[in-house]
Order: sequence, then structure tokens, then C-alpha cells
Amino acid sequence: MTRSASTAGGGRPAAPADGYEPDPRRWRALWVTLVAGFMSLLDVTIVAVALPTIQRDLHATPAEVQWVVSGYALTFALALVTAGRLGDALDRRRIFLLALSGFVVFSAACGAAPDITLLVLARLCQGLAAGFMAPQNSALIQQLFRGAERGRAFGFFGATVGISSAIGPITGGAILALASGEQGWRWIFYVNVPIGLLAVLLGRRLLPRVQRSGRGRVDVVGVLLLGTGVLALMYPLVQADSGGIGRLWWLFPAAAVLLVGFGLWQRRLVARDAQPLLDPRLFTTVRGYAVGAGVGTLYFVGFSGVWLVFALFYQHGLGYSPLESGLAVTAFALGSASAAVLAGRLVERFGRVLTVCGLAGVIAGLGGTALLLRFAPLGIAPWVAAPVLFIGGIGSGFVVSPNITMTLRDVPVRMAGAAGGALQTGQRLGAAVGTAALPGLFYVVLGSTGGDYRTALVAALAAALLGMAASLALAAFDWRRDRSSRRGCPDEVANNPVHARHT
Repeated sequence: MTRSASTAGGGRPAAPADGYEPDPRRWRALWVTLVAGFMSLLDVTIVAVALPTIQRDLHATPAEVQWVVSGYALTFALALVTAGRLGDALDRRRIFLLALSGFVVFSAACGAAPDITLLVLARLCQGLAAGFMAPQNSALIQQLFRGAERGRAFGFFGATVGISSAIGPITGGAILALASGEQGWRWIFYVNVPIGLLAVLLGRRLLPRVQRSGRGRVDVVGVLLLGTGVLALMYPLVQADSGGIGRLWWLFPAAAVLLVGFGLWQRRLVARDAQPLLDPRLFTTVRGYAVGAGVGTLYFVGFSGVWLVFALFYQHGLGYSPLESGLAVTAFALGSASAAVLAGRLVERFGRVLTVCGLAGVIAGLGGTALLLRFAPLGIAPWVAAPVLFIGGIGSGFVVSPNITMTLRDVPVRMAGAAGGALQTGQRLGAAVGTAALPGLFYVVLGSTGGDYRTALVAALAAALLGMAASLALAAFDWRRDRSSRRGCPDEVANNPVHARHT
């Protein structure tokens, strides 16, 4: 069997001997994809602070206006794996540019929507475009970079993921503060248009063209099984505020049946030497992929939900404005931004231990923040908690960026889109669980304690920390296993059938 990559210490692959030549424009191309990715992920949370204004302006019901947020998250998650596979099989540059163009068009449509029905429809289309764009980001990094440079590039990518999720409420509050009048919420969508148009123009110039020897096939049956399975799993979650989990509980076992059927179908295609939508060998033979996907999914259960909980606590409990509420958690975003870039440079040297230390830091930071907000005087509690929240942000920066790098670093370039799509699908599912469960728990405790916002906050953050603790346990297990494998120095790459076939 021919080796597709040389191995560095511990059996990790160095730059593969596959004819790779560095593209001189690769770093400028990276920034184009990062800007596009930042916009798409920011739009998951940025709209939340504007929902009351949108509801009043468009005379919408609470259930209708909730779809402005949940509909985007739903179609975003539905598209990821299929879009990644299409990028691998066809042309990820073309799909990225088409999806980015669609994102710009639908952003403008959201801003111009005259009623709630058209706004929700535009948001569904905007989420679909974002879902087609997102897996191309990580795949293009796989394509453009090798070795230590890939770690640095994923460091920037991880910083983008972490920061965009954390500063959505801040950005939304700032736009609402700057845009006067009831129609100011429209600028949350309009701001994407000039930035997106510039990214499209630069992308056409900088993103590399890839010559394909032939057109790949797309597993239509797999698309249907996975799509309906993810839809059945996510739909009750995005309807949680209107009683969707209790009313639509039967969709969860249906989702399990569909997803198991999807897995069996993918194994059958591999056995027949056909092209699956998501190669099962990613989870069984590509080092670190299965664990990394699990770490990311569990982490996002807690990570995504805490920002809604903080917003509820500050705005409803303490009477803060959306902007003030966002500024109260800025320390986390600053810590995450600074640490993620540094972590990208260190991951090739230290590996999974960065994720373990980062998760411990997040747990300590958020746990300390919960205690300070519970017991410190309310007038100064948010500012006393800021340094501890900053520590949590540093920990987050050492989680997201290294985990993405270690999860995807050994994935063959031809499978990079599908692998990135599956990784982000897990993160979106985790985020959906967190954003449904944590605010729900917050309201339950709030009602049972007669309006005690502090106790409700502590209960919700404690639940988030449980998800992060599970992620820490999984990362620690992988770290110990990695140390054991380094002692034996196994030649994993040479014995990896996925690498031998696809790299």
C-alpha cells in the first residue's frame, strides 16, 4: 500500500507528497472565506436581540417571530452534509461563490420584507445558502494549506466560529442602537449586503480553481434519509418555545430510525465500492474525527445556550438594553479571540491537551461567573464577573480552534467538504439542543422561585457546565489514548484505507 503522507512524531502526517504546491494567494483567499463564514454564523444569534422590535413592527405573534431565528438554524443544519459532499464531488469554489451570492440576495430580502411571512421565507432561504457555504470554508482550508500552516489557518477559522457565536448579541445591540426608529432592525440584515458583495468579488479573483477529471455522483437516497432524519430531530427543538418538544416528541424516535437507516445505507454503498454521501470510515479509521465531532457537539450544547440565558438575565432581570447586555459578556469574546489564534499555532505541538485545558478553563470561567452573579451585589456583579468571564473566553479559544484542527487534519482533501459538513452538523444539533433546553430551564426555575433571576441563571449555567464536563471527559479520554499511541508510534497513516484510497 502506498503511503500518501509522511508521518511526523506520534504518527501524525506531515505535508503529503501529493503534488501539492502552495498557492501564493492562499492567505488572502482564507480571509475571504473567513469573512463569509463570520457573516453566516453571526446571523445565527445576531437577530435574537431584535425579535421584540420585529414582532411589534410586523404585528407578528411570538410563534411567528421565533421562526426568524429557528428557521434559519433549521435550514442551515439541513444543508451542511449534502453541500459538503457536492463541493467534494463537483466544484467547492463554484458552490461557495453561488451560496455566498444567494446569502447576500436573501439578506437584502430579509431587510426589505414587508410582513412576517416573507421575512420567515427569506430567512429559510438565507439559512439554506449559509448551510451550502459553511462546509466549503473548512474544505478550502484543507485544500489550500498543509502541515503547520493548516494549523494556523484552522486557528483563524476556530476564532471566527467562537467569536461570531459570542458577539452576535453585542453586534445586534450595537446596530439597533445606531439605527434609529422602529425600522432599525432591518439594518441587521442590510449590513451583510456590501460586505458580502465585496467577498464575492474578491472570492472570484482569489479562490483557486480545481480541474476535475470527472463529475462525481451524489447519493440521492442518502440525502433524503439524512435530510429527513435531521429535520425530524431538529424540528421539535426549534419549536421548543411553543411546546414543540412535548407535542412533537414522536419525531425523535422517527429521527433515530431514519439516521440508523442512513448509516446502514452508507455502509452498503462502501461495500459496493460506490460513493456515499458521508463515508462511515471517517468515523472508524480517520484518526481523531469521531472523538472531535463528539467533543464539538457536546461543547456547543452548553456554549450556544449560555448567551441566550445571559441575555434573558441582563435584559429582563437587570433591565439592561440589548447593547448593555452584549457589552456585559464582551470579556468572553475578547478572551476567545485572542486565545483561538494562539491555539492554532500551538496545536501541532501540543495536540489534544490544548482542548482538555481549554475545557477546564471554560468550566472554571463560567462556573466562577455563575457564583459571582449569584452572590455579588447586583450593581457591580457583571463587572466583577468580567475578569472570570475573560478566563472562560480564553478557555473557549483553546477548545474550538484546536478541536477543529485535530478533527479535520487527517481527513483526505477529497472528503474535506463532507467531513466539515458533518462536523458542523453536529455543532448545529448541539446548539439547537442548548438553545432550546437552557432558556427552557431558566424559565422553569424562574417560575418555581417566584421570579428569582439569580437562581434561574445559576441553574441554567449549571446545566450548560454538565454538557461541557461531558465534552471534557471525552477529550481527556482521547488525550490519554493519543499519549499511549505515541509511545507505540503506530504507523496509522500507512494503514488507513481512507487515506490510501482518497488522498
